[in-house]
Amino acid sequence: MTTTGSSSRKQQQEAMGMSCCEERERPRKSCAPVHANAGFAAGVLFALLVYFLVRQQTAISAATTAALAQWSTVKQLIRAPGETQLIKAPGEILVTSDVHRVADKQPIQDTDNGKVVCTTEDRSRGLSGTCEVEGDIRTNGTALSVSLVPASWSERHEWMISPYTRSGQSLRVVTVTQLQDRAAAPPCTVTHTMPAILFGIGGYVGNYWHEYADILVPLFVAARRYHGEVTFLVSNIQHMPRWLVKYRALLQGLSKYGVVDMDRDAYVRCFPRVSVGLRLDKDLSIVPELVPGARLTMADFTRFVRETYALPRGAVTMEPYKKPRLLLIQRATSRQFLNEPEIARAAEAAGFEVVVTELRHDGSEVEQARVVNSFDVVLGVHGAGLTNAVHLPPGGVLIQVVPYGKMEPMARFDFSEPATDMGLKYLDYSVSAEESSLLEKLGPDHPAIKDPDSIHRSGWTTMYQFYLMQNVRINTTRFAPTLEQAFNHLRKQ
Repeated sequence: MTTTGSSSRKQQQEAMGMSCCEERERPRKSCAPVHANAGFAAGVLFALLVYFLVRQQTAISAATTAALAQWSTVKQLIRAPGETQLIKAPGEILVTSDVHRVADKQPIQDTDNGKVVCTTEDRSRGLSGTCEVEGDIRTNGTALSVSLVPASWSERHEWMISPYTRSGQSLRVVTVTQLQDRAAAPPCTVTHTMPAILFGIGGYVGNYWHEYADILVPLFVAARRYHGEVTFLVSNIQHMPRWLVKYRALLQGLSKYGVVDMDRDAYVRCFPRVSVGLRLDKDLSIVPELVPGARLTMADFTRFVRETYALPRGAVTMEPYKKPRLLLIQRATSRQFLNEPEIARAAEAAGFEVVVTELRHDGSEVEQARVVNSFDVVLGVHGAGLTNAVHLPPGGVLIQVVPYGKMEPMARFDFSEPATDMGLKYLDYSVSAEESSLLEKLGPDHPAIKDPDSIHRSGWTTMYQFYLMQNVRINTTRFAPTLEQAFNHLRKQ
């Protein structure tokens, strides 16, 4: 929805009149001819005076307009690419920007009023709204605001936008305003010649799946069209300052410039375009038709990650006399494999070289990506660890073990289509009641075993307590066909 408005100021003109001549000694003689001649002469003189003034004013106006245009052109050409503004941010990031100082007063140019396009219909899906702002834009970190400055009088409009993709999170909202008058705009202290993307760290950040699904993939979609010529304005950094350190390489791969800590930014920054919030069209994936500027896919994102992290394998290749490698992810707490050695032996019997590991979320992201990239298959119980599929070479396989309790829709939503969009083969294996630790813990008559639908109707918290806190003991005979499918797929590569 785009909302704009304008109004004009009326100018009033005053008319000047002439008084009638006085009567002479001969009252019967009319004075009309004298009045006509005097009026005509005065009218001619007045017209000449107006003509002279208009010509002079036109010349002054033309000269002023030309001077302003020349000043504006010179101002745009004068850049200080080596001059940067250093801002200390939490953690280990020193943020910079392509900024240069400008005068507080800038010439008013006859351009359109810019535009604000805000989308809020995604709130029905639990997603936050976003705004695209174009024109003369001022950002204020202290107020966490983005203001569009009109070139002429306009209507005032305001939107409140969460900088995090999912709604209902406790982040400070961004106030996006279309100002009514230039007089209401704060003067620029720093100006940027490039666009900006404003987003927040918070919500579910700390969960590996959400870090990719909620921020990194949407940020890639929003930023890739600018080829690095974009500034990131980040709010709520104090929520998890190490996030900027962990994903520094990916951020630098999308922007040639450091991030700006909006919560500590004391400047009023001017931009030609600002995207407020990140748009999430598909969890852990991309809808190519909805990408602004250029068509992108999830395969483009994983290629970007591989290039940024310098991962060696860009495709799965089956070398003669060499077994494909399978990474079995073991979880530290819930949803553990209770018979991990038996599963590993079954995978080896299927033809794989097997490595069992517990991937640490607080470890080096680059090193973890390189480890995963050396494998052909990732196998694990539903959880954030399966997000490591983004590091598998195309043509690889993701095997998701789905916990008992009719969890297939959620599990497949999180990983099935995303893995396929990455160019991977997706397989899943649904755990039976006999393979779940819930059967021994609760007994066969418990609703969680007999009637999973009733647990789902009880809400997310109850469902989580039962079905996402279980462990699994895989029946390897029943699991063998899934392993065979994975091996056969790789053999065809």
